[in-house]
Amino acid sequence: MAFSEQLLEDGEQIWAAQKSHPFVRELAAGTLDEAAFRHWVKQDYRYLLDYARLFSIAGSKARDEETMTHLLGVAHDVLDHEMDLHREFAADYGIGQEELETVEKAPTCVAYTGFLVRTAYEGSIGEIAAAMYPCMQGYLDVAEHMAELANEEHRYTPFIELYTGAEFREATAWCREFVDRCGERYPGEHDAMREAFLTSAKLEYRFWEMAYTLEGWEL
Repeated sequence: MAFSEQLLEDGEQIWAAQKSHPFVRELAAGTLDEAAFRHWVKQDYRYLLDYARLFSIAGSKARDEETMTHLLGVAHDVLDHEMDLHREFAADYGIGQEELETVEKAPTCVAYTGFLVRTAYEGSIGEIAAAMYPCMQGYLDVAEHMAELANEEHRYTPFIELYTGAEFREATAWCREFVDRCGERYPGEHDAMREAFLTSAKLEYRFWEMAYTLEGWEL
């Protein structure tokens, strides 16, 4: 069994919890409170900036040219292309650029991005691969689940289409292969990779919860 599949088996409970979360079920049905979705959009914008940092630092640690080129290319694409798409996506839901750029990270977003950036700086390339994997595979699997639940098109259909589209599937496939390569090359790091994977997966679940509860700072 490929190491990426082993990790998914280890995270099966977390995956199930994500799929059954009310944010996911209500988004699929088109009944999700718009305030919760807007909160997700704004927090995800802040998340993406650190996601680009994760790939950039990972690229500097890669030992082969092909992997370095790909990781740094993803970081560039996020900043040069995906951020623009996110701004356009946000505008469709009434969120302007200034609001995106000035929003304060919610506690869960702070925890998740802090974990990813710390792993990027302090972890091995294998741990980094495992830490980034839940965001890619998780969103694809959850979006496919949403597509199965959805009965008709609605205001959140573009979200489902974005994360079930060919481009995102291709990106996820590369990330899965990256995890498998690291698992094969560094068998002694399997435990550390598994821990990084499960931590990110738990934070993915918390990200849905953060958006659904409109999590913020009390003070």
